[in-house]
Amino acid sequence: MIILPAIDLRKGRCVQLTQGLPDQERVYSSDPVEMARKWESEGAEYLHVVDLDGAFEGKPIHFEVVSQIAAAIDIPVEIGGGLRTDADIRNVLEGGARRAVVGTRLVSEPEVLKRLAEEYGDRVVAGIDARDGRVQIEGWVETSEMEAVELARMADGHGIKTLIYTDTAVDGMLSGPNIEATGKMCSAVSCGVVASGGIRSADDIRRLRELGHDNLVGAIVGTALYEGEVTLEALMAACE
Repeated sequence: MIILPAIDLRKGRCVQLTQGLPDQERVYSSDPVEMARKWESEGAEYLHVVDLDGAFEGKPIHFEVVSQIAAAIDIPVEIGGGLRTDADIRNVLEGGARRAVVGTRLVSEPEVLKRLAEEYGDRVVAGIDARDGRVQIEGWVETSEMEAVELARMADGHGIKTLIYTDTAVDGMLSGPNIEATGKMCSAVSCGVVASGGIRSADDIRRLRELGHDNLVGAIVGTALYEGEVTLEALMAACE
């Protein structure tokens, strides 16, 4: 299990939102590239980047910034937010990202899952964002009728190697992750699962590990790191 520090991009800055709400923004840096270097220097093995403007507008906005981040560090970068077409995925992967995170498209075009998995292998990740068990799309603005576990099983069945499960109700709240829902997600699939949302402390990581699921391969942490609630070192130690 690894820790992936999050860099959420909005208007070229490194920010964090509470429950994904645009009016609940906290700005932490005007230099996302330097922030990426910071996390790498502290031992991060992977970086999770979200193009928030892209998620809201339905198309990538921060392509150049993401490419600059990928070029500036030696650890792999995954990027999500607004990747709604094949061209979007191809561009970010060719631009230096190791993995592309696809979310809204999984619901709007579920038939493409198998093709994406066949074409890109482990370089395409399913981003499943849910509230009360139902998948949220369009930058969490809309809640679909699809159950998160149903979508996860579909992605797994079509060959997706990794999925990121975010409980949007706790994201940015520093209230702890949804342990029960994460456990259900891990039990529903054989592919790797990355937990996201609400993680505040090393104890949260230990609680996730105590679920005992070998396919729980990582956890994304944002607000807790930026607010100084916990260090990356402590989170990584809890993974061992």
